[in-house]
Amino acid sequence: MNGSHQCTTRGLLSTERGGLLKKGREGRCALKLGAFCISVPMACKIADSMFLCLGPCQRPIRSQRIATHSSPVSVFRCTCYELHSRLTMAIQFQSFQFACLKIFYSLRGFRLLTSSICHLKWDSLLLKGISNKKDLIPMKRTKVIQAVAVPVTPSSADSAEYRKQLAERYGFRQIGEPLLDNVTLKDVLDTLPKKVFEIDDVKAWTSVLISVTSYALGIFMISKAPWYLLPLAWAWTGTAITGFFVIGHDCAHKSYSKNKLLEDVVGTLAFLPLIYPYEPWRFKHDRHHAKTNMLSEDTAWHPVWEEEFETSPFLRKAIIFGYGPFRPWMSIAHWLIWHFDLNKFRPNEVKRVKTSLACVFAFMAIGWPLIIYKTGIIGWIKFWLMPWLGYHFWMSTFTMVHHTAPHIPFKSSDEWNAAQAQLNGTVHCDYPRWIEILCHDINVHIPHHVSSRIPSYNLRAAHKSIQENWGPYLNEATWNWRLMKTIMTVCHVYHKEQNYIAFDELAPQESSPITFLKRVMPDYA
Repeated sequence: MNGSHQCTTRGLLSTERGGLLKKGREGRCALKLGAFCISVPMACKIADSMFLCLGPCQRPIRSQRIATHSSPVSVFRCTCYELHSRLTMAIQFQSFQFACLKIFYSLRGFRLLTSSICHLKWDSLLLKGISNKKDLIPMKRTKVIQAVAVPVTPSSADSAEYRKQLAERYGFRQIGEPLLDNVTLKDVLDTLPKKVFEIDDVKAWTSVLISVTSYALGIFMISKAPWYLLPLAWAWTGTAITGFFVIGHDCAHKSYSKNKLLEDVVGTLAFLPLIYPYEPWRFKHDRHHAKTNMLSEDTAWHPVWEEEFETSPFLRKAIIFGYGPFRPWMSIAHWLIWHFDLNKFRPNEVKRVKTSLACVFAFMAIGWPLIIYKTGIIGWIKFWLMPWLGYHFWMSTFTMVHHTAPHIPFKSSDEWNAAQAQLNGTVHCDYPRWIEILCHDINVHIPHHVSSRIPSYNLRAAHKSIQENWGPYLNEATWNWRLMKTIMTVCHVYHKEQNYIAFDELAPQESSPITFLKRVMPDYA
């Protein structure tokens, strides 16, 4: 679908033997063929000028290849070159006849060329997903020149090979084929079994038990671990409280319980140890689902605007560090910017936002002094701050990997397609199994974006169904160094054609943090 577009043409050339002046169809055929001798090279030059920057042997980047897919210009250009090649060989056998007619028909040649390919149905050429079992549509008429050009989709082997190369370069297992424009999100939803939407109270409360138990175990390990084992205890505990977030996440999507009041209570309590206001997050997260990978609208990870990057040297430096070495903790900035400012919410949302903020501030006012009273400032750092930073590492990493890659575009509202953004623009990433268990399969993210009403404990069954029905279109990866290195060193500033431009391409002298990451981060998948 996204490879270089090829065209093939076949001319049916037929003339009767005899003299040049013989009347009838033989003469007319000679006249038309002579006109093609002059018009085809001329048309090739015109097509070249229309084709802009891509030469016949130049391999276009992926975005350019998509842009020229089924383009009339690319079809026309290929038609011209192919006809010129075939006709030149035919002319070698009848050069005397055509030499007499070159001058007279040179001015009419271009009209004859365009009329000879009038069988092209441009509307059908513009339809994506066109299937061609034959490269030529032969016409039954004889003794006239007929050229029919039809698009030939790049062979599946070529397209698969190109995607395989990209996957290897970016750290993916699979990069999905572009989804057809006529596929809707409802088409994808209709393929899911109904049981994946069913709420199971036992499974829901089991997830709470897993998170509470694993968090308690983490606190115990922190209290008993010698200093050199504390990082391991913090890593476990930070991952465990990420499970609290996932429980609140299900509550916000109304996929935890059939009792909506209970969902709000559980969601608020689950978010409290994270100092995360439940309702403000829910409102902004709903917008993320409605506008996934939409420019200026998505409230999750978003490319940096070039204008923003060039605002001031200080801001530019802060952005480079934030989207570079500090990126695994940038969710802290998101937490501060999006959830505590009442001006960012609609009037009908403000009351619920204030209630959530009051709960968070109450927890801080009671919980933090209590921790400090019992364990001191060092205890507050050991038992709360370090696990909290561990949680934000996973919060940043999960959300970053879910929708960020060099081949996944952000689109303006007039170009945005829901099915492409949710199915084709979301990444499934496998992590070590203990992480997936503690985080309740939040990494199984594609079905969650197809429908946020699927409970976390049903995500794997839903993903299996999507793989069976939409497997070629999925982006899949296993968490690895190359994947993280690609995101942290390449996916920076928005660019319409390339999707992203790295900081060190725009400001090489100020991008030493990016250069450092490229040098020290391992490059293996």
